[in-house]
Amino acid sequence: MADERAPASERVTVKRFPQRAVYDRAAIDAILDEGLICHVGFTVDSQPFVIPTIYARDGDRLYFHGSQASRMLRALRGGIAVCVTVTLLDGLVLARSAFNHSMNYRSVVILGTAIEVADPAAKLAALKAISDHVIPGRWEEVRPPNHFELDGTTVLAVPIAEVSAKIRRGPPIDDEGDYGLPVWAGQLPLKLEVQAPIADPRLAPSIGVPGYIANYRRPRSG
Repeated sequence: MADERAPASERVTVKRFPQRAVYDRAAIDAILDEGLICHVGFTVDSQPFVIPTIYARDGDRLYFHGSQASRMLRALRGGIAVCVTVTLLDGLVLARSAFNHSMNYRSVVILGTAIEVADPAAKLAALKAISDHVIPGRWEEVRPPNHFELDGTTVLAVPIAEVSAKIRRGPPIDDEGDYGLPVWAGQLPLKLEVQAPIADPRLAPSIGVPGYIANYRRPRSG
């Protein structure tokens, strides 16, 4: 059995501040399950691209999707290498010197090859996983994709195998000689906050806010 305290490969070994590295899959999965947006990096015809997109983790796979007309998805369905990143920003870290300012964060990097999910049943299951990741309970209430919508959507999967995380927590780390400076230092916590839902102007007045929306919260990984 692989040691989850060790990196899966040299490519995902954290070199800068290695004490912040996390290779435990449970911790990595928790970060992925909390996030909403990933960035997919790839190269086409020697041109680099990084595209933000919604995603979902389902076991050992990460799914993302888009239109069949998407340049990114047309390229990736051919099986080219990708780098997928997810970052959660937890706060600003204000030091006594400009150089030592930082951020508290939790991030994941996945390297792999995107594989198209072509089977209609598997594609539908992946789309449901994405919907459940963003708003659990929504899929059961809305109209599912029809045949034309499903055919016009490309779903890709990346194995969560070559992966690592990096986490920074805590106060600023100043140079010893700067601790006596008369400058405020500390942390400014940040978080994703849910606001009150706003109904569609064309919504029938008789339709109330579902519980899964009224009580919406993101899972917290740490």
